[in-house]
Amino acid sequence: MFLVLLLLVLIAVVTAVGLAGHGASVLGSRRARGRAAGAPLHALAAFAGAAAVAMYAWGLLLVAGAEMSSDGGAGSAPAPPCRMPGYEERALHVVGRSVSFLPLGFVCETSHGGDYTSDDVPGYVNPAVAVLALSAAASAVAAGYATELRARAEARAGGR
Repeated sequence: MFLVLLLLVLIAVVTAVGLAGHGASVLGSRRARGRAAGAPLHALAAFAGAAAVAMYAWGLLLVAGAEMSSDGGAGSAPAPPCRMPGYEERALHVVGRSVSFLPLGFVCETSHGGDYTSDDVPGYVNPAVAVLALSAAASAVAAGYATELRARAEARAGGR
């Protein structure tokens, strides 16, 4: 599981860099071509998408660290990430662990059929990923709408 998590981190980092590069090229080509409808929103969508993917990669890296710290050895039962302050009683009943990808987290499974998420992934990571991803999607839709409005206006002006 650890290698899968690291592979996902690598893919996410490459994707974030690609999106950021795309946003920069959109802004650069906008200056070269003059004013393009929707270009600032298009760039904003790319940058917000890059930030969302980078934040997700950060969370994946933290989950990979938790997974790595719970890979057997002396003192590994229950898994160290499951031994959080305030969960000492529950930690005595931990029988398994898993990784949650949406929302990101290291999940400790108890013998009573319940589970709880360790605090290895800070509380700001999942909401930040959601807000940035929604901002990217909204900006992309707005960029498409602005481009469509400009194309319709030019078609009306050309038809006169």
